[in-house]
Amino acid sequence: MGTVLGEMRNVPWHELQHAYGSASQVPGMLSRIAWGDGPTAEDALSDLGQWIAAPAVFDATVAAVPFLWELAATETVKDRAGVLELLAAILASGHDLHPEWTRAAHDAVVAGRPTVARLAADASSAEAEAQTHARARAQAQARQQAVRDAAVRLLAAIDGHICAACPPRAL
Repeated sequence: MGTVLGEMRNVPWHELQHAYGSASQVPGMLSRIAWGDGPTAEDALSDLGQWIAAPAVFDATVAAVPFLWELAATETVKDRAGVLELLAAILASGHDLHPEWTRAAHDAVVAGRPTVARLAADASSAEAEAQTHARARAQAQARQQAVRDAAVRLLAAIDGHICAACPPRAL
C-alpha cells in the first residue's frame, strides 16, 4: 500500500460505525481519495463526508481524521482542498447521543493545526514548480491556491472552535 495510509491496516474498521453502519468500507474510500483521479477522489470525498461527518460524527470519524490529515499534507492527492473542507465539516459536526465521539473527533481535527497552518502559509508549491507547461502550471497553481484558501478557512475554524462537547482551548 506504500507509505501514504500505511497505518490504515492497523485500525479495526469493522468494529467502528459510520452513519450507515459498519465502517469496513472507509479504508477503500480513503484509498480512492489518495490515489484516484480527480472525479474518483471527489466522489469518494463526498461519500466519506456523508458517512463520517454529515449529519453527525461517529467513532469511525475519529479513526479517519489522522488519515485525512495525512492526505491533506500529501501533494499528489488530487483534491487536498476537499479533504480540508471535510475536516472543517467534521469540526462543525457533533453527535448528540455520543458527546465523547464529538470531542474526540474535534480533538483529532485540532491536532492537525500545525499541518493546516503550514498549508495556509505555503507561498510556493513544489507541485507548481515541477510543472513546465504554462497551462499545467496554471492548473497546479489554482489547485494550490484552493488548498491555501481551504487551509485558511479551516485554521480560522480551529482557532475559533467552541462547542458544548469540547473544553475551551488555549492557543
